[in-house]
Amino acid sequence: MSGEALDVPSCLDAVRAGEQAAASRLVEHFYPLVIKIVRSHLPRRVPEEDLAQDVFVKMFTRLEQYRAEQPFGHWLSRIAVTTCLDALRAQKRRPELRWADLSEEEADAMQATRQVAATPDSAQCAASHDLVARLLETLGPEDRMVVTMMDLEGLSVAEVRARTGWGESKIKVRVFRARKKLKSALERLEGEKA
Repeated sequence: MSGEALDVPSCLDAVRAGEQAAASRLVEHFYPLVIKIVRSHLPRRVPEEDLAQDVFVKMFTRLEQYRAEQPFGHWLSRIAVTTCLDALRAQKRRPELRWADLSEEEADAMQATRQVAATPDSAQCAASHDLVARLLETLGPEDRMVVTMMDLEGLSVAEVRARTGWGESKIKVRVFRARKKLKSALERLEGEKA
């Protein structure tokens, strides 16, 4: 992306008029936003580039639906979030994670959470990351997404609202319930090991 700012309304007019270069500029400008959302909510075994491409295809096919009542980036973020949710829903999810499902590294990471370590090594960090991803897979798509946005990405309720279009109370209730489900899944795992 070049250092100059993109005049989004003019670019959208040019895209609607069929200018290929304008479409390329639009994709290039918004690619960082889309890929960040896709990477945050990427289902396992789904290539991020494929999902990002799906987002841009939906953007172009729905361009006539965009009304400039909100920033274009917010509108596109909602498409990206919805596309990720659809991909998560399409996956068969496993409702429960068992100790036997964990790799040796993930089991070690689980044990390490019980102990206070000064500085975890990179293998422990990677195993912990995998364990968190597997725990998140026990949640439904919407729960997984809201926990990821708020707890892993550090987004505020207002930022989640802008990305999803959900109401503030829905977000707060959903994240509260999702955290309880994660805590229960973690306690079940710990109980199996004990």
